[in-house]
Amino acid sequence: MITKTELDNLVLKYERPEFIKNDPVQFVHKYNAKKDIEIAGFISSLLAYGSREQFIKKLNQLFCDVAQNEPLNFVENFEASMVGDFNYRFGKPDDFIAIFSILKELYKTSEGLEELFSYGYKQNKLFETVVDYFYSRVGENVGQGFYHMIPNPHNGGAMKRMCMYLRWMIRKSSVDVGIWNFMPTSELYIPLDVHVGRISRQMGLLTRKANDFKSVIELTNKLKEYDSKDPTKYDFAMFGYGVNH
Repeated sequence: MITKTELDNLVLKYERPEFIKNDPVQFVHKYNAKKDIEIAGFISSLLAYGSREQFIKKLNQLFCDVAQNEPLNFVENFEASMVGDFNYRFGKPDDFIAIFSILKELYKTSEGLEELFSYGYKQNKLFETVVDYFYSRVGENVGQGFYHMIPNPHNGGAMKRMCMYLRWMIRKSSVDVGIWNFMPTSELYIPLDVHVGRISRQMGLLTRKANDFKSVIELTNKLKEYDSKDPTKYDFAMFGYGVNH
Protein backbone atom coordinates (compact mmCIF):
# COMPACT_ATOMS: atom_id res chain seq x y z
CA MET A 1 0.00 0.00 0.00
CA ILE A 2 1.21 3.48 -0.84
CA THR A 3 2.35 5.50 2.17
CA LYS A 4 1.03 8.84 3.40
CA THR A 5 4.41 10.43 2.65
CA GLU A 6 4.30 9.23 -0.95
CA LEU A 7 0.74 10.49 -1.39
CA ASP A 8 1.49 13.85 0.21
CA ASN A 9 4.53 14.29 -2.05
CA LEU A 10 2.36 13.67 -5.12
CA VAL A 11 -0.13 16.28 -3.89
CA LEU A 12 2.67 18.82 -3.42
CA LYS A 13 3.95 18.10 -6.91
CA TYR A 14 0.62 18.30 -8.77
CA GLU A 15 -1.64 20.63 -6.76
CA ARG A 16 -0.15 23.71 -8.35
CA PRO A 17 -1.50 26.54 -10.51
CA GLU A 18 0.07 24.87 -13.56
CA PHE A 19 -2.48 22.05 -13.12
CA ILE A 20 -5.31 24.44 -13.99
CA LYS A 21 -4.55 25.06 -17.66
CA ASN A 22 -5.23 21.46 -18.76
CA ASP A 23 -8.14 20.73 -16.44
CA PRO A 24 -11.84 21.74 -16.60
CA VAL A 25 -11.29 23.72 -13.39
CA GLN A 26 -9.70 26.34 -15.66
CA PHE A 27 -13.18 27.71 -16.44
CA VAL A 28 -13.84 28.37 -12.77
CA HIS A 29 -10.78 30.61 -12.71
CA LYS A 30 -11.85 32.75 -15.66
CA TYR A 31 -14.37 34.74 -13.61
CA ASN A 32 -14.30 36.91 -10.49
CA ALA A 33 -17.93 37.25 -9.41
CA LYS A 34 -19.19 34.45 -7.16
CA LYS A 35 -22.26 33.52 -9.19
CA ASP A 36 -20.31 33.57 -12.46
CA ILE A 37 -17.80 31.19 -10.87
CA GLU A 38 -20.35 28.73 -9.51
CA ILE A 39 -22.34 28.63 -12.77
CA ALA A 40 -19.16 28.18 -14.82
CA GLY A 41 -18.09 25.38 -12.51
CA PHE A 42 -21.44 23.61 -12.64
CA ILE A 43 -21.64 23.69 -16.44
CA SER A 44 -17.98 22.65 -16.76
CA SER A 45 -18.56 19.66 -14.51
CA LEU A 46 -21.57 18.52 -16.55
CA LEU A 47 -19.52 18.31 -19.76
CA ALA A 48 -16.37 16.86 -18.17
CA TYR A 49 -16.57 13.38 -19.68
CA GLY A 50 -15.00 11.72 -22.68
CA SER A 51 -11.85 13.13 -24.25
CA ARG A 52 -10.38 15.93 -22.13
CA GLU A 53 -9.24 17.73 -25.27
CA GLN A 54 -12.72 17.57 -26.78
CA PHE A 55 -14.77 18.67 -23.77
CA ILE A 56 -12.41 21.56 -23.02
CA LYS A 57 -12.79 22.64 -26.66
CA LYS A 58 -16.58 22.44 -26.30
CA LEU A 59 -16.57 24.36 -23.03
CA ASN A 60 -14.52 27.12 -24.63
CA GLN A 61 -17.11 27.30 -27.38
CA LEU A 62 -19.97 27.36 -24.88
CA PHE A 63 -18.56 30.07 -22.64
CA CYS A 64 -17.03 32.27 -25.34
CA ASP A 65 -19.38 31.95 -28.31
CA VAL A 66 -22.69 31.05 -26.68
CA ALA A 67 -22.57 32.69 -23.22
CA GLN A 68 -20.35 35.61 -24.30
CA ASN A 69 -18.19 35.09 -21.19
CA GLU A 70 -21.04 36.20 -18.90
CA PRO A 71 -22.39 33.01 -17.25
CA LEU A 72 -24.79 34.69 -14.82
CA ASN A 73 -26.13 37.15 -17.37
CA PHE A 74 -26.54 34.29 -19.85
CA VAL A 75 -28.55 32.23 -17.35
CA GLU A 76 -30.70 35.10 -16.08
CA ASN A 77 -31.66 36.18 -19.61
CA PHE A 78 -31.68 32.75 -21.22
CA GLU A 79 -33.87 32.00 -24.22
CA ALA A 80 -33.95 28.68 -26.03
CA SER A 81 -32.73 30.24 -29.26
CA MET A 82 -29.40 31.12 -27.59
CA VAL A 83 -28.31 27.47 -27.62
CA GLY A 84 -28.46 27.20 -31.39
CA ASP A 85 -27.08 23.84 -32.48
CA PHE A 86 -24.66 23.51 -29.55
CA ASN A 87 -24.16 19.88 -28.56
CA TYR A 88 -21.59 17.57 -27.03
CA ARG A 89 -21.69 13.80 -27.45
CA PHE A 90 -24.86 12.61 -25.68
CA GLY A 91 -25.95 16.18 -24.94
CA LYS A 92 -28.16 17.60 -27.69
CA PRO A 93 -29.51 21.16 -27.97
CA ASP A 94 -32.77 20.25 -26.20
CA ASP A 95 -30.81 18.87 -23.26
CA PHE A 96 -28.87 22.11 -22.87
CA ILE A 97 -32.02 24.19 -23.31
CA ALA A 98 -33.57 22.27 -20.40
CA ILE A 99 -30.53 22.72 -18.15
CA PHE A 100 -30.22 26.45 -18.78
CA SER A 101 -33.97 27.00 -18.46
CA ILE A 102 -33.98 25.29 -15.06
CA LEU A 103 -30.94 27.29 -13.98
CA LYS A 104 -32.76 30.46 -15.03
CA GLU A 105 -35.69 29.55 -12.77
CA LEU A 106 -33.30 28.69 -9.94
CA TYR A 107 -31.56 32.06 -10.07
CA LYS A 108 -34.84 33.90 -10.52
CA THR A 109 -36.41 32.35 -7.41
CA SER A 110 -33.40 31.90 -5.10
CA GLU A 111 -29.75 32.71 -4.56
CA GLY A 112 -28.86 29.96 -6.99
CA LEU A 113 -26.69 26.87 -6.91
CA GLU A 114 -25.10 27.52 -3.53
CA GLU A 115 -28.49 27.77 -1.86
CA LEU A 116 -29.68 24.59 -3.60
CA PHE A 117 -26.61 22.55 -2.66
CA SER A 118 -26.60 23.98 0.86
CA TYR A 119 -30.25 23.06 1.39
CA GLY A 120 -29.54 19.51 0.20
CA TYR A 121 -26.58 19.22 2.55
CA LYS A 122 -28.63 20.37 5.53
CA GLN A 123 -31.31 17.80 4.66
CA ASN A 124 -28.60 15.10 4.50
CA LYS A 125 -29.67 14.51 0.89
CA LEU A 126 -27.13 16.58 -0.98
CA PHE A 127 -27.05 14.95 -4.41
CA GLU A 128 -30.66 13.79 -4.24
CA THR A 129 -31.94 17.31 -3.58
CA VAL A 130 -29.98 18.85 -6.44
CA VAL A 131 -30.92 16.16 -8.94
CA ASP A 132 -34.58 16.10 -7.87
CA TYR A 133 -34.75 19.85 -8.45
CA PHE A 134 -33.70 19.39 -12.07
CA TYR A 135 -35.70 16.21 -12.70
CA SER A 136 -38.93 17.71 -11.37
CA ARG A 137 -38.69 20.60 -13.84
CA VAL A 138 -37.58 18.88 -17.01
CA GLY A 139 -39.84 18.48 -20.04
CA GLU A 140 -40.42 15.41 -22.18
CA ASN A 141 -38.24 16.59 -25.04
CA VAL A 142 -34.91 15.88 -23.33
CA GLY A 143 -32.91 12.81 -24.18
CA GLN A 144 -30.16 10.60 -22.82
CA GLY A 145 -27.75 13.53 -22.66
CA PHE A 146 -29.69 15.35 -19.94
CA TYR A 147 -29.69 12.31 -17.68
CA HIS A 148 -26.05 11.57 -18.41
CA MET A 149 -24.98 15.10 -17.46
CA ILE A 150 -27.21 15.05 -14.36
CA PRO A 151 -27.23 11.37 -13.27
CA ASN A 152 -29.61 9.90 -10.73
CA PRO A 153 -27.83 9.17 -7.41
CA HIS A 154 -30.49 6.56 -6.62
CA ASN A 155 -28.89 4.38 -9.32
CA GLY A 156 -25.77 4.00 -7.15
CA GLY A 157 -23.31 5.57 -9.60
CA ALA A 158 -20.14 7.32 -8.48
CA MET A 159 -21.51 10.86 -9.14
CA LYS A 160 -17.96 11.70 -10.17
CA ARG A 161 -18.59 15.06 -11.79
CA MET A 162 -20.79 16.35 -8.98
CA CYS A 163 -18.16 15.28 -6.43
CA MET A 164 -15.57 17.12 -8.51
CA TYR A 165 -17.74 20.25 -8.67
CA LEU A 166 -18.12 20.26 -4.90
CA ARG A 167 -14.36 19.92 -4.50
CA TRP A 168 -13.88 23.01 -6.64
CA MET A 169 -16.45 25.00 -4.69
CA ILE A 170 -15.62 23.90 -1.11
CA ARG A 171 -11.84 23.39 -1.05
CA LYS A 172 -9.61 26.45 -1.02
CA SER A 173 -6.22 25.94 -2.61
CA SER A 174 -4.08 27.01 -5.52
CA VAL A 175 -6.42 24.99 -7.77
CA ASP A 176 -9.81 24.83 -6.03
CA VAL A 177 -11.58 28.15 -5.48
CA GLY A 178 -13.40 27.43 -2.19
CA ILE A 179 -16.15 30.05 -2.52
CA TRP A 180 -18.75 27.97 -0.62
CA ASN A 181 -18.50 27.26 3.10
CA PHE A 182 -21.71 25.45 4.07
CA MET A 183 -19.87 22.14 4.53
CA PRO A 184 -16.37 21.17 5.72
CA THR A 185 -13.77 19.69 3.38
CA SER A 186 -13.77 16.59 5.58
CA GLU A 187 -17.20 15.65 4.18
CA LEU A 188 -16.29 15.89 0.50
CA TYR A 189 -16.16 12.69 -1.57
CA ILE A 190 -13.33 11.72 -3.90
CA PRO A 191 -14.32 12.05 -7.59
CA LEU A 192 -14.15 8.47 -8.86
CA ASP A 193 -13.98 7.38 -12.49
CA VAL A 194 -12.42 4.39 -14.26
CA HIS A 195 -8.96 5.97 -14.16
CA VAL A 196 -9.06 6.89 -10.46
CA GLY A 197 -10.54 3.49 -9.65
CA ARG A 198 -7.69 1.69 -11.40
CA ILE A 199 -5.02 3.89 -9.82
CA SER A 200 -6.47 3.60 -6.31
CA ARG A 201 -6.51 -0.20 -6.58
CA GLN A 202 -2.89 -0.19 -7.74
CA MET A 203 -2.07 1.95 -4.71
CA GLY A 204 -3.83 -0.53 -2.42
CA LEU A 205 -6.42 2.03 -1.32
CA LEU A 206 -9.52 0.42 -2.81
CA THR A 207 -10.60 -3.21 -2.74
CA ARG A 208 -14.08 -2.99 -4.24
CA LYS A 209 -14.08 -3.80 -7.97
CA ALA A 210 -17.05 -1.73 -9.15
CA ASN A 211 -16.65 2.01 -9.76
CA ASP A 212 -19.84 2.90 -7.90
CA PHE A 213 -20.75 5.09 -4.94
CA LYS A 214 -19.94 2.32 -2.47
CA SER A 215 -16.39 2.46 -3.82
CA VAL A 216 -16.44 6.26 -3.49
CA ILE A 217 -17.25 5.86 0.19
CA GLU A 218 -14.63 3.14 0.71
CA LEU A 219 -11.90 5.13 -1.01
CA THR A 220 -12.80 8.41 0.69
CA ASN A 221 -12.81 6.73 4.11
CA LYS A 222 -9.40 5.22 3.38
CA LEU A 223 -8.02 8.63 2.38
CA LYS A 224 -9.39 10.08 5.62
CA GLU A 225 -6.85 7.86 7.38
CA TYR A 226 -4.18 9.94 5.62
CA ASP A 227 -5.89 13.32 6.13
CA SER A 228 -9.16 13.35 8.05
CA LYS A 229 -9.82 17.03 7.39
CA ASP A 230 -9.12 17.12 3.64
CA PRO A 231 -9.28 13.66 2.02
CA THR A 232 -10.11 14.90 -1.49
CA LYS A 233 -6.78 16.68 -1.82
CA TYR A 234 -5.52 13.24 -2.80
CA ASP A 235 -7.41 13.54 -6.07
CA PHE A 236 -4.24 15.30 -7.25
CA ALA A 237 -2.10 12.41 -6.02
CA MET A 238 -4.19 9.98 -8.08
CA PHE A 239 -3.65 12.17 -11.12
CA GLY A 240 0.07 12.42 -10.46
CA TYR A 241 0.49 8.71 -9.90
CA GLY A 242 -1.25 8.08 -13.22
CA VAL A 243 1.10 10.49 -14.98
CA ASN A 244 4.17 8.92 -13.37
CA HIS A 245 3.08 5.38 -14.24
